[in-house]
Order: sequence, then C-alpha cells, then structure tokens
Amino acid sequence: MSIKEKLDELTAIYNTPAFIEEDPIQFPRAFFNKSARIEDIEISALLTSVITWGKRNLICRDAGKMHQIMGDSPYNYIMNQEWNILKDSGRNIHRTFFERDMWNICSGLYHYYLENDSLEELFLEDGILSGLDKLSRLMNTRHISSPKTKSPCKRTNLMLRWLVRNDGIVDMGVWKRISPSQLIIPLDLHVGRMSRTLWDDLNRTERLSTALKITNHLSEFCPEDPCKYDFALFGLGEEQSRTKVTSADFSVL
Repeated sequence: MSIKEKLDELTAIYNTPAFIEEDPIQFPRAFFNKSARIEDIEISALLTSVITWGKRNLICRDAGKMHQIMGDSPYNYIMNQEWNILKDSGRNIHRTFFERDMWNICSGLYHYYLENDSLEELFLEDGILSGLDKLSRLMNTRHISSPKTKSPCKRTNLMLRWLVRNDGIVDMGVWKRISPSQLIIPLDLHVGRMSRTLWDDLNRTERLSTALKITNHLSEFCPEDPCKYDFALFGLGEEQSRTKVTSADFSVL
C-alpha cells in the first residue's frame, strides 16, 4: 500500500462525525449547527483553538468554562464589553491561560469588529502567513503566535482548518473566500511524530519550516486539500499515544 493509500484510509477512519464528540471543534460547531451568525462561530473557534494543547478531554472541559462565561452569543459578549470584568482576574482557564489572557483576546476582537465583519478578512490580501501575523499582533497575547517567530502556529492553523475546510463531515467551512489548498497543517507532537516516520527530510523540532514541509508533502497527494490528512496523522498518532503502542510506522494498517 502506498503512503497516499494509507493516509486516505486513515483519513476515512478518523474524519467522521464521531470525531466531533471528543474534540474541541464541538464548541464552534454548536453555533454552526444552530445557524448562528458567522461571528459567533469564528469567535468560538478562535478562543477554543487558543487552548488546544494537552489532552483533548481537558481542553474540552476548559473550553466549556470559556463558553459558560460568554453565554449564548460570543459576538454579543464581545460587543457588549462584558469581558471587561476579566482584566484583573487571576482565575485559571486552561494550564497557563487565565481569564486575563481571555480579556486580551476579547479586547482585540472588540476593536476589530468595530470596523470589520469577519476575521476572514485578515487572510485575504496577502495570504495565510501574513494573516497569522496580523491575527497575532491584533490579539496582543503570547498565546497566539506569529509565524515571524518561526512558530508553526499550530493552534491558529487548527482554527483555519475548522473554518475553511468544507467536506461536510467534521470541519465547518464557513469561510468561503479561502481555498483549503492554502491551509498549513496544524503541527503538534502527534502530527510531527507520525510525519517523521514517512519523510526523512523533516527536522526534529516543531517549527514553521517543518509544518510547511509536511504540508508540501501532503499536497503531492491532494493539492486541493492537503490538510484533510491532519485527521490521519493526528488520529493515528493520538491513538498510538493513548494505547501505548510504540510502532514507529504505519504498519498497524
């Protein structure tokens, strides 16, 4: 079986509606399923993605905390400036992310939405990398990285996957002016580990250059939607980690 065939098979295994039940995407999807305004969906996607590091069950638990704070409409929460009470809060939301960090992001969103309709506009003029940098500068928090620091920007690239990919299964595809072909793989430890079993030109660190190389490799198999293979690489990598399987390759197929 070729690498492409293996990846396609794994993608079909993991890219299913059942994936949503245990994944942080369930939070922005809740607004998507209710046909909420696009701002509600993208605010939820941004804030949820910001805390996507660590175990998924804990991420989901703590994303629930944020959504309880925001209530039924994240957009109304932002524009009514209800987040102001978080400015001096020392209460923890997730690991090193505190309510005062949420305040920084909400403040950036408030000032952005005063003059713009959607975060998608950040990514339209000069491409994904420029948009990631603009988003980082706009939110003014260490929790949203800029590609200029050589960070792979895993969390915001995950948000982009949620909002741009449109196969009608897990990802929502609410942004229509960005092609899935432009996306960069959300590079975490699982994706990096599995990718290094497939390609020997990847360095040992999770950096932007690594994410771009992996994306380029995946583009050879599906140039119109390379990041669909995130499900294969992440899904198998997480499953092996969870079940303590130490296989270094894809022979489990």
